[in-house]
Amino acid sequence: MVALVRDMVGNHPARPVLVLSNEPNAGGLKRARELDVESAVVDHRPFRGDRSEFECALTERLVAVRPDIICLAGFMRILTPEFTWRWSGRILNIHPSLLPKYPGLDTHARAIAAGDNEAGCTVHEVTDELDAGPVLGQARVPINLGDTAEVLAARVLTAEHQLYPAVLRRFADGDRSPVYLSEGIAPKAGAATGTGTGTIH
Repeated sequence: MVALVRDMVGNHPARPVLVLSNEPNAGGLKRARELDVESAVVDHRPFRGDRSEFECALTERLVAVRPDIICLAGFMRILTPEFTWRWSGRILNIHPSLLPKYPGLDTHARAIAAGDNEAGCTVHEVTDELDAGPVLGQARVPINLGDTAEVLAARVLTAEHQLYPAVLRRFADGDRSPVYLSEGIAPKAGAATGTGTGTIH
């Protein structure tokens, strides 16, 4: 979330309008305030067992700021088809694997256990099928001999902080062609138009 917000300056085609969290103590809320971005909380716990009502509360906060794009960033709740349909074509997510490999959790441990020589991350559109929307970008990093899941996760996180802003910049400019990065390679900046984004952290 911080990488996205920091990138949305100058000639960037988007501006952050809201950081919305389901965790009242999320560190991203404090960071949002430090970055002068509006923030809000919709705690999922009072809605336990009723995802529809929880998502109605999320939607109410989102509609109030009218985002053109919603960027999921560490948002660990599965969204219902009703929510994804409402915002279809406007929700992005980043996943810590080279999809379609390793959807779901424990991606780094699974890649190491499989003997893969590379890992990475994927930015994709969110659809009603988990981690299966159209790919908008991927960044690849090597898996080194002796890597643990924690070491690999840190390497992939660095790539995430490069990839997600690059994809958002292109997507907000109306270009859905994928961005592909390898470790240490940064993209060129996109051209400017004008839109807004909501970042769910």
